[in-house]
Amino acid sequence: MARRDKRLLDFARDMRKEPTWFEFILWQELRRRQFGVRFRRQEPIGPYVVDFVCFKKKLIIELDGESHYDDLYDAMRDAWFHDRGFFVLRIDNDHIRDDLAGALDLIERPSTTPSPSTTPST
Repeated sequence: MARRDKRLLDFARDMRKEPTWFEFILWQELRRRQFGVRFRRQEPIGPYVVDFVCFKKKLIIELDGESHYDDLYDAMRDAWFHDRGFFVLRIDNDHIRDDLAGALDLIERPSTTPSPSTTPST
């Protein structure tokens, strides 16, 4: 079992203590709705901390706001997760603010479908 980076764990713990307004709102909905699966928030995976993850469905939800200004970095990060069998769903903070029900519908689709295969399809 790989040893987890203490700095990354501390960073994730701090992020859970001080969520953005958008993270707080979405977390309340994820906890309330459950989608039949369990989500974790601010979870370290490899060298990264994700906003929300459902390990059973291999679904990562990233809220994009002011801290997501580097498209190349986000693409490289998403590729790292995809290489490990995760589906990354990026939702803009404005979508949470303007259409929370629509954002939840986006989340519900992959969270209620069968888990993705861990082997890439050709």
